[in-house]
Amino acid sequence: MADNSKDVQQIKTCRNFGVIAHIDAGKTTFSERILYITGKSHKIGEVHEGAATMDYLEEERKRGITITSAATTCFWRNHRMSLIDTPGHVDFTAEVERSLRVLDGAVGVFCAVAGVQPQSETVWRQANRYKVPRVAFVNKMDRTGADFYKAVESMRARLNANPVPLVMPIGKEKEFRGVVDLVNMKACVWADDDAREMTVSEVPDELMAEAKKRREQMIEAVAECHDTVLEKFVEGEEVTIPEIMAAIRKGTLDLKITPVFCGSAFKDKGVQNVLDAIVDFLPSPLDVPPIEGFNPENDEKIVRELLPTQPFAGLVFKTISDPNGDLTFVRIYTGEMKQGEKYYNARTRRFERIGRLVRMHAAQREPIDVARAGDIVAAVGIKDSITGDTLSLKESPVIYEAMNFPDTVISMAIEPKSGGDRDKLSEVIGKLVREDPTFKARTDEQTGQMVISGMGELHLEVKCNMIQNDYKIGVTVGRPKVAYKMTLKGPKQVEARHIKQSGGSGQFAVARVKFRPNAEVEEFEFIDSVKGGSVPREYIPAVESGIEAAIKGGGRIGFPYCKITAELYDGQSHDVDSSAMAFEAAGVLAFRLAAENNSQLLEPIMKIEIEAPEEKTGDVIGDLSSRRGIVEEMISKPGGISAVTGKVPLAEMFQYSTTLRSLTQGRGTYSMEPASYEPVPPNIAAKVLEEEAGK
Repeated sequence: MADNSKDVQQIKTCRNFGVIAHIDAGKTTFSERILYITGKSHKIGEVHEGAATMDYLEEERKRGITITSAATTCFWRNHRMSLIDTPGHVDFTAEVERSLRVLDGAVGVFCAVAGVQPQSETVWRQANRYKVPRVAFVNKMDRTGADFYKAVESMRARLNANPVPLVMPIGKEKEFRGVVDLVNMKACVWADDDAREMTVSEVPDELMAEAKKRREQMIEAVAECHDTVLEKFVEGEEVTIPEIMAAIRKGTLDLKITPVFCGSAFKDKGVQNVLDAIVDFLPSPLDVPPIEGFNPENDEKIVRELLPTQPFAGLVFKTISDPNGDLTFVRIYTGEMKQGEKYYNARTRRFERIGRLVRMHAAQREPIDVARAGDIVAAVGIKDSITGDTLSLKESPVIYEAMNFPDTVISMAIEPKSGGDRDKLSEVIGKLVREDPTFKARTDEQTGQMVISGMGELHLEVKCNMIQNDYKIGVTVGRPKVAYKMTLKGPKQVEARHIKQSGGSGQFAVARVKFRPNAEVEEFEFIDSVKGGSVPREYIPAVESGIEAAIKGGGRIGFPYCKITAELYDGQSHDVDSSAMAFEAAGVLAFRLAAENNSQLLEPIMKIEIEAPEEKTGDVIGDLSSRRGIVEEMISKPGGISAVTGKVPLAEMFQYSTTLRSLTQGRGTYSMEPASYEPVPPNIAAKVLEEEAGK
């Protein structure tokens, strides 16, 4: 029993958290400071110098952005912290998705000047979906135009969050020098030459009145989360510091509040406060509700406490190709994973042997023999498991819910410059597809070309550069192409007759199906309303799979169909000649009949936010309108900047960064993310379909 309580204590002092934010909010700089302050690295790696520890890929260092989420381990106040620095660019959203799926908490980093930016909204929504408790850090407080309370307000307005500032800034912009800790009512001022040196003193008289007011607001906000504190607050009694801390922790874990801190990560200011908050307010693996899975043998629900004493189960959330053996990242939920042991993958029905277990520090590895519940580790030797697979014990198998990744929106042809590299290129692309669930590859049946698809131009550009620079394969790439889809123009009722008579038994199947477009459905919905056995029960799934195959196959042009409901309401069968194969063929025919002269082209529409100098906004809006874009909102921001948000078809946005630079003299920035699929105007649709048919 003593060992068990020791294990529990160990898990209690563990924090698995990620750093999430919009591109350029300062996530990687913040992560680097954490490593430096906790003593994990002795030198600060700067992003702008291309020397950040967490941005270890060549492409990341060149561009100064994070592309792949990097994991590391460090210690603070006797707590072991597993930190994942995630990308901020929307093209690499899968990295954020899979990190948030396995993390217990997160730190949202916001820019004090820009406040909430588009990608901040996306990552916040992802964190909401996985119910991840968060603390927020308002960064770049020393920049011109920085406004802490405006940034907090933008969190309330744009994220629907309930931010509760636990600090009050002392000074602003260049004069920013410290914070008032509202919980302990102390002033924390950083030394000019080394911000790790912090002087804690009484709150200066000139700040006391405002600090008291801010503290009162904070207690009021956190009291809602804790009955005892609420009772005391309503009665007007003094609330003690431990009670305030308990209320903040409870509110954070229940996702009712987000504690907010501020500072300047680049100058080391305020990072220690956030480290303390991670220990005090973010969950240990034991504070997270037990994860639900199911038994693959009988589909029974399985709920286990996240303890080492339970049978082993872990979720694979990332793979990295490596010349010394692929690295597979695993979040261990229950039990223990040991080096050299075999574990069962219920999806592949195969065992995976763990060759080596390592703890990651960005690109460096620290070998370990055993990993326990709550740990995030990497394993070498796993062959067939991919992102989203669960590893468990054969005698107590379990499958946990995998992650959902968005559809790719852009594709282009890729060919090796030398014919001899064809097989090598296929092998490398296979590795990249295994690593990244939002990167896809297929061979075009008509042209024989290999076509790669991804989340945006930058995504595909990065992959092509990796192929050329990391794997030394020269490639030629075609122009990027939009991933169009099709749907039906209107409802159609069809009778599909698949009747063939030849020597011996023939084939007989008649399916009567009502098709209609349905915006509520993602891809395809099948309704069985057959009465009186006109289509025998055993053949109904065959009709469904025939229709589904035809919908995904995309008919003559090859664009897959979506947003369709098919209702099988009647049919005919033959005692001897009917078969599942015949009814599947009838299903394929039914959809072809429904789609004939009744199809509509859909294109991906992107949500866009453009930041540009106010005097250039007219040019930016004019250009956006010429690209079939719709402006939804315009907001003035500090520093003479306007933010324009709207929607625009992806097809009109290739090479947009070059245009925006010339329109705004290099001062404009933009970000896009997929919003929906909408019908293409008839004149443009005719042109696209003509081009495709011409191939």
